Amino acid sequence: MNRTAVLNVVGLTPELIGDHTPNLKKWFDSGTMTPVESMLPAVTCSVQATYLTGVMPNEHGIVGNGWYFREMDEIKFWRQSNKLVQSQKIWERLKVENSDFTCANLFWWYNMNSTVDYLITPRPIYRSDGVKIPDVYTKPDTLRDELQAKLGQFPLFNFWGPNTKIESSEWIADSAIYTENEYSPTLSLVYLPHLDYNLQRVGPGHPDVAKDLEEIDRVCGKLLDFYEEKGIRVIVLSEYGIDAADRPVHLNRVLRKEGYITVREEMGGEILIPGTSRAFAVADHQIAHIYIENTDDIPHIKKLIEQVPGVDRVLGEEGKKEYKLDHRRSGELVAIAEPDAWFTYYYWLDDTKAPDFAPTVDIHTKPGYDPAELLIDPAIRLPMVKAGLRLLQKKLGFRYKMDLIPIDGSGVKGSHGRIPDSLEKGPLVATHQTNLLDGESIKPIDIYDLIYRHVTQ
Repeated sequence: MNRTAVLNVVGLTPELIGDHTPNLKKWFDSGTMTPVESMLPAVTCSVQATYLTGVMPNEHGIVGNGWYFREMDEIKFWRQSNKLVQSQKIWERLKVENSDFTCANLFWWYNMNSTVDYLITPRPIYRSDGVKIPDVYTKPDTLRDELQAKLGQFPLFNFWGPNTKIESSEWIADSAIYTENEYSPTLSLVYLPHLDYNLQRVGPGHPDVAKDLEEIDRVCGKLLDFYEEKGIRVIVLSEYGIDAADRPVHLNRVLRKEGYITVREEMGGEILIPGTSRAFAVADHQIAHIYIENTDDIPHIKKLIEQVPGVDRVLGEEGKKEYKLDHRRSGELVAIAEPDAWFTYYYWLDDTKAPDFAPTVDIHTKPGYDPAELLIDPAIRLPMVKAGLRLLQKKLGFRYKMDLIPIDGSGVKGSHGRIPDSLEKGPLVATHQTNLLDGESIKPIDIYDLIYRHVTQ
């Protein structure tokens, strides 16, 4: 078997390769690079599950970064159990075929309690006083202490939120190097999310993106040199491209005005109650699953949502089959945003009734994805002073709320999830095993086979 490393450089597209990515460009030029045809939804969890199983969401069940868990009457995002993926993963097949095969999963999603041999994934500690402490979950358990002794605490607050920086991707890269040196896995899966942040926060056309490209290129160059010096094959790929999008679309507010959504008032804020709502949207970037209790309501709601400005298309049963989204976890309808638009989860009609988690980074409580968590509310006059006060409360052991996030969605400048208009704006894959990659493009389900052949041929 050939030892192989897969570097998942989130947000990297063919059109971003150039003067600001000299290491990647040189490496691509000496091998083969081809676009990956985007899938629906083009979001992290769905794409990664497709790459690692070789099947689409209608089979593996990962219909988004989150969905409505019907059996629990709860909307849940960013769950971590690997058991949620309902198809065989590539490492499970390779283990059956060769008992010497081992796999390390370094921050790819659905990593908790996985059947890989080595894993590292974010796992914060939530104290009873409300303080969140950065931490990781690892396999073996001893790897956690080894990494934190050598690399320091995982920079969780640079991994997501307004303070995202290259430090989180650097830490992941260094953890990959440590894991290789200690355990020598046959297959290493390495997640490098840095480009995901500013491409959403300021948009792909902003001058600051050049710095982000240079930073992630430096990290990739370090890893490419490291793996190739050890004779390890490398695949560089990405999950999706991020396009300019600055138009928030509030589907749940449309549904609420029509009387479909139920809310409960708690401490002055409103909480969406999905179990008693006739219909609601689970927003996920440029895709939204619309769950409808009574099938008789589907035609009216489909027509209603199709007329909302910023909505490109609404998929019914036939449309979901076309895009391989016909799974029981999917909504009765799936809305797709126009290229410059994205879907918010907002359901309140008055900002004074926004729930207390709305202005915070709270990915597990919000009933939808919120890219505004990358921003600081411009209405806060002295945001650093307010943030400092909150951190002081944290250090003193008091309960605190880091309420710094805007709740109108207007600051977001980039998004993804829909299939882009051209291959140049979508994901890519590259390798130096040129005999294993040919053609003008590759389908997302074929990434599985590409990884398999890198290891076995």
